Amino acid sequence: MPTLDDDRTGARIREQRRLARLTQRQLAALIPYSFSLLNQVECGARTATADFTAACARALRIDITVLTGQPYVTELQQDRLAHLVRPIREALDLYDLGADDAVTVRPAPQLVAAAELLCAEVRATRLRKAATLLPDVTAELTNAAWRTPTTQLWQALASAYRTAHDVAVKLGYYDLSTVALDRMDWAARRASDPCLAAVRQYMRALVYFREGEYVIGQRLITSGHGMVGQAHTTREALAVAGQLHLGASVIAARADDEKAVKQHIAEATAYARRTGDASDVHWLSFGPANVAMHRMSAAVEMRQYDEALKQAREIRLPARLATSRRAHFYIDRARSEMETGHASAALASLVDARRAAPEQTRYHPGAREAIKGLVHLSRRTPETLGHMAAWIGI
Repeated sequence: MPTLDDDRTGARIREQRRLARLTQRQLAALIPYSFSLLNQVECGARTATADFTAACARALRIDITVLTGQPYVTELQQDRLAHLVRPIREALDLYDLGADDAVTVRPAPQLVAAAELLCAEVRATRLRKAATLLPDVTAELTNAAWRTPTTQLWQALASAYRTAHDVAVKLGYYDLSTVALDRMDWAARRASDPCLAAVRQYMRALVYFREGEYVIGQRLITSGHGMVGQAHTTREALAVAGQLHLGASVIAARADDEKAVKQHIAEATAYARRTGDASDVHWLSFGPANVAMHRMSAAVEMRQYDEALKQAREIRLPARLATSRRAHFYIDRARSEMETGHASAALASLVDARRAAPEQTRYHPGAREAIKGLVHLSRRTPETLGHMAAWIGI
């Protein structure tokens, strides 16, 4: 049986537990999981799921990235992506410096189109292209908004900040994503755009979801609903409200609140009936297909893997579904297949995810843990799995 190196979440949990001077039984008493599971995760017999990792990080009082090992600097350097992060940080720092007369900016319509293109590149998982274009577009929009402070330009700048958040999250730079969301709020307030502000609350909630802080995540979702307002009279407001319910569903799933999951999915389903495919609204991919995918994701988060796999087999992905969402679906399906003993199918799903979105999949913690788990479970590593393992760096 292959032996994994120490570059895995279970080994990091063991290291941090020892640094905290806790035994396995003491840590197990602090998390909603058994001593047996903790032991298996630490020794590599079981993969560390996202909710398990978040629970350990919370109990150990450390940032979750300490356990996931993000950002994966070696691979980012190999892919020549790491050097693209600093210019994004610098562009985010321009927000309160006013206009720079030395900077030449394009006309407003072109800048708005450039901000939309950034969103499109992220949804297509062309992260390198988005990260390369982002600093200059952000700098231009910052200067343009200060010179001619129109609602349209502030909205476009908020969108650019949202792209910075998306890129940072997908590459594992969560500290940078937090800064980007703060900037998004700053621009959305100047745009006086409640739907944009609500989208920002939704994205903040997902940050807390990843960190295992579910109460704060739910409060942010509630805040987002308040921003959209009770009278959802526009398609935009309906789609944003529906997406907020989808965010709430996975947060409730992590908190093992199945009743709340069903309520939020029911609300989102009702909104999706009214909007149809609303993937054009704030690049949220909201619509009936996304509701079905979130229902399946919620089952995964509640460790109802048989149910999740049953749902996954019934989902038909629309041709126009964003590549980022398609790849996420494949990763969730792979997790369910692995947990239910369908190793070959899990590997095939991971290959599908890589084929659809190689950059996103390589840096997705769930995908990496699934690949490592399959390596550990395999008595004889298939050639395809060997290639996948080498690709993520083991």
